[in-house]
Amino acid sequence: MSYDLLAKHFGLTPERAFFDGVMDRYMAGGLLYSIVSVSNVEQETLVEMYKLTEHMKTQGDRYVSSFVQSKEGRFLVTEKNQDFVVVRNENLPPVADGKIGRKLGKFHFRGRLFEEKVEKISRMGQWKTLWERRLSQLEKAYYSVIENQPADEFEKRFVESYPYYNALSENAIQYLVDTELDEDPKPEDAGTICHERFQNTTWGTESCIHFPFHWVFDHASRDLAEWIREQYHLKNQTFHPGLQEFLREYGSVAPLSPFGWRLLYSRILFPLHYFECIEEYYISQSDGQKKAAEDKLDRYLKNSNHYEAFLSDFYHLSEVPVKKWGIPLVGWL
Repeated sequence: MSYDLLAKHFGLTPERAFFDGVMDRYMAGGLLYSIVSVSNVEQETLVEMYKLTEHMKTQGDRYVSSFVQSKEGRFLVTEKNQDFVVVRNENLPPVADGKIGRKLGKFHFRGRLFEEKVEKISRMGQWKTLWERRLSQLEKAYYSVIENQPADEFEKRFVESYPYYNALSENAIQYLVDTELDEDPKPEDAGTICHERFQNTTWGTESCIHFPFHWVFDHASRDLAEWIREQYHLKNQTFHPGLQEFLREYGSVAPLSPFGWRLLYSRILFPLHYFECIEEYYISQSDGQKKAAEDKLDRYLKNSNHYEAFLSDFYHLSEVPVKKWGIPLVGWL
């Protein structure tokens, strides 16, 4: 259907299609096209994304996707009762190793210059509410398992580990609340274009694409925290040099304020990996997926002392002058 859709509505005949680690891309006339299903995306959200992509283009971002008009002059096309948009990108090489921090800093700097109010994709000031909601869902699952007795090894480990991760989550929420009470945000703490979950491959592995359907509007520390979280879990014994290089590179373009550092730390403190692991287990459709979640939980629990050490050393590793800026540490770590 993809080839038909591109030919019928956009007059395009792709020479090839490939999966770039993020989604399918179609090469036509030296440009890359991506088809996005938007049946469940509100029109106002699409308008915000369109405005943000246009803004990034005017700021000189060559990697940002452009929304493509169909032959009928419309951005939205319908095929088999489903709505789609198509976006186009230049075929530019992926970000070189070690340069992602600097590129992200530049991206955030440009995104911060957007002057209109962003509402639909904004997550500014919402972390506390979202974390509390997630914690309350996990708490319900925990009490349900206790009530019905743990059915298997995974549930036993969940019941044993939950109080610890509940306390860690409460610490993260408290650290966030204290930050918002204690620190005055600086101009560089204004909202910018961020990503739902920024990771090493978010911008693609075959070519570099700033894809608006990954975007949210938030404090820049969100992207830094999620990149650091992924790197820690991928290579927790060897991530130090990469972390320092990433943060130095980022800081050379867009230094964080004390408020920004504290937000970043609260986000790393929140044990998202644990929440996702438990959720994965309960929504798994197959024994293989359940087993993968089980193995992951095992690994996290065995690694919890190392994770605590990482949280305890984080400011030191990141070369943050905590004394000079009066940044509080978490006492028990």
